[in-house]
Amino acid sequence: MTRKEYNIAVDQYADNIFRFAMKHLRNEMTANDIVQETFTKVWVKHEEVSFEKVKSYLFTTAYHAIVDWAKKEGRSGDVEHAPEGRENPSFNFDVKEVLEEALERLPEMQKSVVLLRDYEGYNYAEIAEITGLNESQVKVYIFRARKALKAYIKRLELVI
Repeated sequence: MTRKEYNIAVDQYADNIFRFAMKHLRNEMTANDIVQETFTKVWVKHEEVSFEKVKSYLFTTAYHAIVDWAKKEGRSGDVEHAPEGRENPSFNFDVKEVLEEALERLPEMQKSVVLLRDYEGYNYAEIAEITGLNESQVKVYIFRARKALKAYIKRLELVI
């Protein structure tokens, strides 16, 4: 990849990677760090990366940086142990807020594949390439994540 192609990749994908990192981390400074680290790693290997595959390479690198950060920080959610409801239930049911809460409770792998599929629009093969899973595993993780999200939302509806 040339310097010009690298700059094009920065322009095209920096916002998408930031959004992907923010959905995982919910911390703007850390998400910016992930974006910076991702593009730094890609620049170091820019001669080995083809421009046609740069998007996949960038998201794979960002995904691994997020996983590494999560391991370092000891952060892992578990929908199975989600509370039965909020302390102060609100009748102004904000679906976006509830989905973000539910996403935070998913295990990292399920959260990643759902974000890549539903927020970034990747197909199963691309997600498999990014995460290092096979397509069947990706489908299973997405199914389980969606099932857990649905169960979490239903629990909240019962409380409200």
